[in-house]
Amino acid sequence: MKQWYESLFENYARRYDQESFTQGTAGECDFIEREINSGKSTRILDIGCGTGRHSIELARRGYNVVGVDLSESQLERAEEKAAEARAQVVFLKCDARNLPFSHEFDLAIMLCEGAFPLMETDEMNFQILDNAAEALKRKGKLIFTTLNGLFPLFHSVKDFVNSGGKEGHTAHGTNTFDLMTFRDRDTVFVEDDSGARKELQCNERYYVPSEITWLLTSLGFRTVEIFGAKLGAFSRADKLTTEDFEMLVVAEK
Repeated sequence: MKQWYESLFENYARRYDQESFTQGTAGECDFIEREINSGKSTRILDIGCGTGRHSIELARRGYNVVGVDLSESQLERAEEKAAEARAQVVFLKCDARNLPFSHEFDLAIMLCEGAFPLMETDEMNFQILDNAAEALKRKGKLIFTTLNGLFPLFHSVKDFVNSGGKEGHTAHGTNTFDLMTFRDRDTVFVEDDSGARKELQCNERYYVPSEITWLLTSLGFRTVEIFGAKLGAFSRADKLTTEDFEMLVVAEK
């Protein structure tokens, strides 16, 4: 049986690129460049690369990039966009819980909930972090965004998604947030690239900063820093608050 995230990204590549939350690519890549320590020789792994927006932009800026994703549809669109941009990117179909890399990359990125934290169990989400850590060289860096568990303690997730703050071209039905598990279960109606309408039962995990810090330090990361994640404007000056729907994590081995 396919999981909701597998069904969502079937034949959804072009509409995905039109969503409001995909429009901050250049500014997000500006932040990534500022975090790179080894210049253009940096080898970057984009986990959950989707249609390749960050992979392609970073490749255009001269970096060696490998993008991995579970969705064939998303990867096909990524290949098309890379060819159009004349950007050299290696795209591979991979499950983020079982990546074929060991100590090969200087930097790994997972942005816009690319894989983590969409998995149906906490153990599966941890596997993704474990695989990202394993893919990194000594002193490698991991940059990712994830859902901020502080947000639903002070706000209604249902009101936020219905306001268009999360998905621009989808509609939402029932929504429940479980304070015991920090999981949000949401009925989402989405129209794919062919116009077919789908009803999906989404299940996403929110994390509080202390959880992320513990998970990453247990995987051998020496430093873990967490900031607010503003669309297209990532910044170390952006202190994480209860107003941030997402958090930005920067961890170094």
